[in-house]
Amino acid sequence: MFDSPPLWLRSIELEQSLGAPRKDFPFNLPLVQVGLNLQLEAPVTFFAGENGAGKSTLLEALALSCELPTMGSHDAEHDPTLEGVGQLARSLQLGWRRRTRQGFFFRAEDFFGFQERIAQMKRELLAQIASYESELGDNREANHAIQRAIGFIRGQIHALDARYGEDPDARSHGEAFLNAFRARIAAPGLYLLDEPEAALSPLRQMAFLKLVKDAVEAGSQFIIATHSPLVLRMPDAQILDFEGVPPCPCEWEDLASVRLWHAFWSSPESFLRRL
Repeated sequence: MFDSPPLWLRSIELEQSLGAPRKDFPFNLPLVQVGLNLQLEAPVTFFAGENGAGKSTLLEALALSCELPTMGSHDAEHDPTLEGVGQLARSLQLGWRRRTRQGFFFRAEDFFGFQERIAQMKRELLAQIASYESELGDNREANHAIQRAIGFIRGQIHALDARYGEDPDARSHGEAFLNAFRARIAAPGLYLLDEPEAALSPLRQMAFLKLVKDAVEAGSQFIIATHSPLVLRMPDAQILDFEGVPPCPCEWEDLASVRLWHAFWSSPESFLRRL
């Protein structure tokens, strides 16, 4: 399925602690205590596994270590929710083929903050326009300079509207998710996504996979933490299963979540009787 340039990021390593096990988060996570040596072998790598296994924590540390922008209400280095993984980020050893800071880090729970961030940018630009307009007077030359400044600011607003829509809040949550991905996944780069399927219906998850496929063919790389069996089924992707320690490569049909869904759809009544 994939016909793409070589990967940006090839490996993620963390030395095993030889001292007494630390009890503070995130160094109390088993995957951190045993050390990591993850080799990335495909342009799309999935982190799969139960909640609490460390998928999101490792992705957050990666975002800080890679110095990627955050698609949320704060940049990664100023995000208070990422302070706890800062030391882990500094402990990671990343193997690059080509270093890039193109791309972004996305967490599903940050999306409303991201929308508010865009809305605040527009409010500030409109306030600048109002301030400039109040300075218009009888000086023709000064008015010309002010009008040029206003035109530049209106161009910035137009660019935001073209990229994210004039009223993102008017879209459904799933539509807004997908539209934001289309707007931001542009230049070839490295994209770290934590549960991007959270607001997406099965049909829109398929549209998301098409978006990822197109971006990979244009030279992008993705590392995605997800619970979705549908998303995880992407052809030629690498799956790292965090159910074991350390995480290890796994086939889609061998994932615990996939086996559970298969068992449920084979006999839903037997599961529902236990409720």
